[in-house]
Amino acid sequence: MRSLFPVTDLTTTAAAPDLSGLLTDREWSLDELADAYAYPTTGASWLRANMVSTLDGAAQHDGRSQPISCAADMRIFGTLRALADVVIAGAETVRLEGYRPARAREAFAARRAAAGQGPAPAVAVVTGSLDLDFSLPLFTEPLVPTLVVTGSGAPADRIAAARKAGAEVVIAGEGGRVDPARAVRELADRGLRRQLTEGGPRLLGQFVAAGALDELCLTLSPMLTAGDAQRIAGGPGVIVPERFALASLLEEDGFLFGRYRRRDAR
Repeated sequence: MRSLFPVTDLTTTAAAPDLSGLLTDREWSLDELADAYAYPTTGASWLRANMVSTLDGAAQHDGRSQPISCAADMRIFGTLRALADVVIAGAETVRLEGYRPARAREAFAARRAAAGQGPAPAVAVVTGSLDLDFSLPLFTEPLVPTLVVTGSGAPADRIAAARKAGAEVVIAGEGGRVDPARAVRELADRGLRRQLTEGGPRLLGQFVAAGALDELCLTLSPMLTAGDAQRIAGGPGVIVPERFALASLLEEDGFLFGRYRRRDAR
């Protein structure tokens, strides 16, 4: 038995191959994208990752993902954020990408309200050392308090600094280590069930190794970079590679936007 997942243009103006009306030559609305990427309605939590990679496997160029992205990728990026309860990122990614608080978007306000969500997702920063600048807008200007996910052995002075800045500290591990699966559970216990991680590669690798990832949204950029840039997931490998199933595939201007789900996901 085979399922056909059409390669669907988001904004193409050229005539598309005839796939029984499944393709479109107009730009998808944000509502259509939101419907296409909707979270499952059952289950205690759902962890989705959103990453971009070049054809030769680079997740970054000059240390950042933006140079290998595109406008359509950013539309999907914004849609995925708008659907999430919480955006999870590693401390290094927060520093390199200049993370700011998630913003409320009018286009998704009614959808979020109907789902019982606040105006914008919270941001959760995973860090063992809490080596963060708590004077940044991510901590001083969020619509929803930023969370800091750390281990029980994190430096007490840094925990105090985080709380003083208004962040909520979530203990999800022993010593200085964060347990990825526990982090997922702790966030879900706070009502943050629809989870989105944007990496970086080290954090995504930890979620993969822990078997905690339910879904991967992967943008394949039609670029070649060579060099020694990181892949989308780093760290220790798994003993047996885990097979994911293709859920949907979109295309624009040579960029492919795939969505893959773990085969035994709820």
